[in-house]
Amino acid sequence: MKLKTFVISLCACFLISSCGELSNKAKGGMIGGAGGAALGALVGKLIGGNAKGAVIGAAVGTAVGGGAGVLIGNKMDKAKKAAEELAKAELLKDQDGLSYVKVTFDGGILFGTGNSNLTAQAQQTLQKFTSNVLTSDMDLAVVGFSDNAGWKGCTAEQSAQKNVVLSEQRAQSVSNFMQKQGATATQIKYVGGKGEENPVADNATAEGKAQNRRVEVYILPSQEMIEAANNGTLK
Repeated sequence: MKLKTFVISLCACFLISSCGELSNKAKGGMIGGAGGAALGALVGKLIGGNAKGAVIGAAVGTAVGGGAGVLIGNKMDKAKKAAEELAKAELLKDQDGLSYVKVTFDGGILFGTGNSNLTAQAQQTLQKFTSNVLTSDMDLAVVGFSDNAGWKGCTAEQSAQKNVVLSEQRAQSVSNFMQKQGATATQIKYVGGKGEENPVADNATAEGKAQNRRVEVYILPSQEMIEAANNGTLK
């Protein structure tokens, strides 16, 4: 138990603080079976807007070769192009050049005001996303966000906490629906809500608030994808 705790702590130290300068092989070896905890820390870095501290290969416990990175980049680029037919999609890279895709869904389209029930339009969009974009060798992280609008009869602190809960519920709704459409529970490595944190626009305007009410879905290379890329068999 002490060893497991040490490994997970080491994982968090590396992914959150970027401590040390280690090779992918060394990082993957240290993290090993703590992939779930590592991926949670990784997602924390990604949603904080600092991809430089994130190492996806290490998070899944697999070293990534240079040629493999190119193959993964090509596959993620295809996923990005397919996803941008449905939402805003960005092809990004971690500090070692390993590609992943950030897909941002407009919360105003996904949900009605103040609730986490998916609209009919949202269900159609997510159905297409699951069918047309995802493949079985992709991992996912789903993160909800809100604006800073207050709740009736609540203090600012109470409203902020309610917004965290709402963002979590919305992320879970997206995750649950995608699983009904064919995504597997093992693919979805992280589901969480950040509430008012990490706004992408000014909450002082209606337009800014609308942009901040969103759900971000990260498409990450799974251990299976990385291993196939290392073997030269990734398509």
